[in-house]
Amino acid sequence: MKVPKRLSSLIEEGRIDKVVRQLMSGKEATVYVVRRGDETLCAKVYKEANERSFRQAVDYTENRKVRNSRQARAMAKGTRFGRQATEAAWQSAEVDALYRLAAAGVRVPKPHDFCDGVLLMDLITNADGHSAPRIHEVVFTADEALEHHGTLLREVVRMLCAGVVHGDLSEFNILLGADGPVIIDLPQAVDAAGNNHAKRMLLRDVGNLRGFFGGFAPELLETEYGHEIWDLFRRGALHPEVELTGRFEHDDTLVDLGGVMREIDDARADEAERRLRMQAVG
Repeated sequence: MKVPKRLSSLIEEGRIDKVVRQLMSGKEATVYVVRRGDETLCAKVYKEANERSFRQAVDYTENRKVRNSRQARAMAKGTRFGRQATEAAWQSAEVDALYRLAAAGVRVPKPHDFCDGVLLMDLITNADGHSAPRIHEVVFTADEALEHHGTLLREVVRMLCAGVVHGDLSEFNILLGADGPVIIDLPQAVDAAGNNHAKRMLLRDVGNLRGFFGGFAPELLETEYGHEIWDLFRRGALHPEVELTGRFEHDDTLVDLGGVMREIDDARADEAERRLRMQAVG
């Protein structure tokens, strides 16, 4: 296997010792299994912007912090420096989110290092020590689906308490590790308080969990956890140990038609991408 240039640089610098194999190649990065001393880690090598299929939508990048006003102006104008700054901000968003969430006890891979567009983090494995599968590759019993759905809802709550919304959570970016599900792929994570689209993204994330696990446990399809979680967050009543009911009373006096249409558009886009992903793994 030819070692990518950026991983060769990490070997030369002594940050890793060996590249074992390629683990997967996705829309935003290629992931490798690497060795560092006695540790087996994974190295996420981010693709250049012109090689990625994932669009850096303005919804995700809204209100992301940059170093200074010059950088912000360059990013807005789309200059060469601005494009480089945008790319760096996109990559660092995942790094920042992982460190923030790991510190909050969220079930994410523990980050170890970030250098030259390469993120080193824990390799998530199954009970046999092999790299963990994504949950869309696994068939669950109804009881297993309810258990994992409950675990992931608690992680969504813990994330929101830490001020983060995943923004692209689905069965394609959750691994089933030896001790349960682990959330991955966070470059599109948004600040819950600073992004006007955070509520819509949170509802979509929770809705994706409901739709997937509801295929194994149909009773989940009638739940309203997303709205319940966001309402608790909005009222300052959300905390990691909160008891959720899955019930929510909607206020029908005011209807945000624009928000409804965006949710419909998001659902259509998610379904189209889901079909493409299933075709790719099929």
